[in-house]
Amino acid sequence: MFAIASIGFATEPARVEVHPERAAQIAEINAADTTWKAAAHPRFADKAPGASKRLLGAKGNWGVEVREAIQRGEVERYVAKDDLAVPDSWDAATAFPKCAKTIGDIRDQSNCGCCWAFAGAEAASDRMCIASDASLLMPLSAQDVCFNANFDGCDGGQITTPWNYISRSGVVTGGQDKGIGPFGAGYCSAFSLPHCHHHGPVGDDPYPSEGAAGCPSESSPRGPTKCDSSATGEHKDFESDKYTFSGRVQSASGAKAIKQFMMEGGTCEVAFTVYSDFENYASGIYKHTSGSMAGGHAVKFVGWGVENGQEYWKVANSWNPYWGEKGYFRIAPGQGGIDDECVGSAATATWGKKSA
Repeated sequence: MFAIASIGFATEPARVEVHPERAAQIAEINAADTTWKAAAHPRFADKAPGASKRLLGAKGNWGVEVREAIQRGEVERYVAKDDLAVPDSWDAATAFPKCAKTIGDIRDQSNCGCCWAFAGAEAASDRMCIASDASLLMPLSAQDVCFNANFDGCDGGQITTPWNYISRSGVVTGGQDKGIGPFGAGYCSAFSLPHCHHHGPVGDDPYPSEGAAGCPSESSPRGPTKCDSSATGEHKDFESDKYTFSGRVQSASGAKAIKQFMMEGGTCEVAFTVYSDFENYASGIYKHTSGSMAGGHAVKFVGWGVENGQEYWKVANSWNPYWGEKGYFRIAPGQGGIDDECVGSAATATWGKKSA
């Protein structure tokens, strides 16, 4: 028999059937002495745990891939510094207030496994802004990265790929589908797949659930070669709108090095192993509590802190700003290998137009 559960926080929440294995998993999490809260939601409510696999696009063993890229000379190892003190809490938007607009831009990867491209495009937008003292404050295109750096971006990729692509080929500007988000429309290549409601309680999320009408399972479109018809001003020409950086791609490993890497240069891209209980994340500091591995997911580190004695990473997801804690989640150090490798352009990199 399926359990019936109220979903969301609206005045009259929807009532849906919850798969018995998921209902048991949620009950187990919320009954445990843990640091986070779980809830069902329409996208996965009637499915057994593990249904999130479609969105988890960090392929293979990303830690091994990063270390092999370091050995090949494609990525440089960031080395922690003894003379740089690390505070107990830190937030990139506070540390770099001129760039808070891009740091806080929570995007939506739709029903497509291009998390690797979103985390990279988002962190690259932040690092470009920070390195240029906010003279280059604009969103870089996840559409360009996802579908030009990888022939089938919805099928997944590596966390080094966005950075090597941007360094080699440059990336055009581009925000979210239909101009939603803090930057609005007018940039070269917006993400073309629709907004979706992702895992977690519905709350006030207005978007259709993944797999429902309006949010089908997406196949990768061809990579853009020209700007959208809605592009304006200097962002109308594809080749002249490309931005890149001179300097190395770097990766920091372990808490101390990652924190220093971020304090110097801004946000960075990580990946972690997702277990099926993460599909039910609603709030708090996530720790794997139950369920089997569902896949790998790439996200953006934006800060860290301590709550009631529990340390955490603050992470920007790409499942729209209605998901989790207003688009973010917090996770305990080491969970799913999330602090194994954090990739970004070097803090000393110089950003500018590729055609300049």
